[in-house]
Order: sequence, then C-alpha cells, then structure tokens
Amino acid sequence: MSIFEQFACDDVRALIEAYPLAWVCSGGADMEASLLPLVGVFGEDGSLVELIGHMGRANPLHAALAADPRATILFKGPDAYVSPEHAGRRNWGPTWNYAQLKIGAEITFDPTFTAASLQILLEAVETGRPQPWNVDALGTRYETMLAQIIGFRARVTSLSGRFKLGQDEAPETLQSILGALPDAATTAWMRRFNPGRY
Repeated sequence: MSIFEQFACDDVRALIEAYPLAWVCSGGADMEASLLPLVGVFGEDGSLVELIGHMGRANPLHAALAADPRATILFKGPDAYVSPEHAGRRNWGPTWNYAQLKIGAEITFDPTFTAASLQILLEAVETGRPQPWNVDALGTRYETMLAQIIGFRARVTSLSGRFKLGQDEAPETLQSILGALPDAATTAWMRRFNPGRY
C-alpha cells in the first residue's frame, strides 16, 4: 500500500466535514452524476457507516439510482500545485498535492426521511453561525419545496482514499514547501499528515 493511501478514520471524517460537496455517480453504462452536499454518519469505532443527503426528484440521478442503487461517491479535499520554487530546489520536479476519497455505496431513497435529511444538513452547515438559518424562514414555501426533493441514505460498501500531501518529501524540502506554498488549506492538511517532520 502506498504511503499516500494510509489514513485514519479521523482523516475521513475531517475531510467529509470540511468538504461536504461530493460527486454522487450512478453505475451502469449511462452514468448520471451530480454534486450533492453529504453528511457522514460514523460508527462507534469512528469508521464511516453511511452518508445522508437529498436530491431533486427531477434529477436524472434519482431515476438512475432508483433503478440500480449502487453508487460511487467522490470527495475532493484541498489541492494545490507545488512548484520547484515552493520546494526551494530547481532540480526538483513539480507536483500536485491533494486529498480524495472514493466511496462505494448503496442508496436508499426514503420520502419520509426528506425533512430529517434537510435538518441534518442544516445542523452540519449552520451550527456556529451568529444567526443560524432554519426552515421556518421559508414559511409556506417549505412544504412546496420539500415535495420536490427526496432524502436518502448511502450505506458505505467500500472506501479508499489518497492523501498525497508531501509524506515522501525530505524534511527540509517539506519545510520549504510549507513555508512558501500560499494555499493555507493544503498546507494545513500537509501538516496533519506529516507530524514531527517539519
């Protein structure tokens, strides 16, 4: 297994919580795909068990997954081009650092879960804001909008990831990149995956 494919349950959780917008893709020859915000549900051991979301009933992805519930879900975390200038070495090859997750899942649609799926998402994205928004602000429009979407659970069947964040760099090169790379999100994740090396 590559050094870039070694990660912990906490890394999966942190990536999904920080970057919740994921590609949800149907299987089959006529693949449908949509970007959807998802919320992770984690087991007692910290592992990802399922993802909660919703989509428009008119979205072609809804029909595709209703016919075949197997899905691939792709999360992309931070990414940045890393130049030899950042590494402080002209004889060093440029690269791209990034974090990603690929999740196999089985989708179950549940109209009775739609309101709850919205509330779960709102709690994930609105908590901590000075004036958190809630559906009451929509008034009578809420029920009309609710009828146009459907909630779902995506039960995780497989999970792989790649966190290419400088783990293979010499400490002095890593330190140079961390000091010069202007992308704060990527450097934060590089620090996360290189404890004690910079």
